[in-house]
Amino acid sequence: MDTTYEAAYDSAYYTHGTPAERWERAQLFFAAKEYTAAARVLAGLVEEAPEQTGPRLLLARAYYHSAQLRRAETELRVIVERDPVEGYARLMLGRTLERQGRHAEARPHLRLASAMAGDFPEV
Repeated sequence: MDTTYEAAYDSAYYTHGTPAERWERAQLFFAAKEYTAAARVLAGLVEEAPEQTGPRLLLARAYYHSAQLRRAETELRVIVERDPVEGYARLMLGRTLERQGRHAEARPHLRLASAMAGDFPEV
């Protein structure tokens, strides 16, 4: 198989099917801890429907788990910009920044996520 054919076949595999079928496939990849494959499917879904939070959040999680931290950060920042009270995205953004060694930047996001979850420190 030549590389041009392989690339076309590979691309078609991740983009084949309806959005619902690809969403299901992405979730299966994610559940199987095939995060890079999940990200490849999800990137196309996010491109097609950028306003939907679910696919973008799962894409960010797939990037996080496959150590594509800058990409995870980018997707998470889009989510919290659109929906500042999306607690899980705040938590993931904080963790992503921490994992990059950016603890001072992570702190406000982690505090907000904790407050939104109702986890207040004892006084």
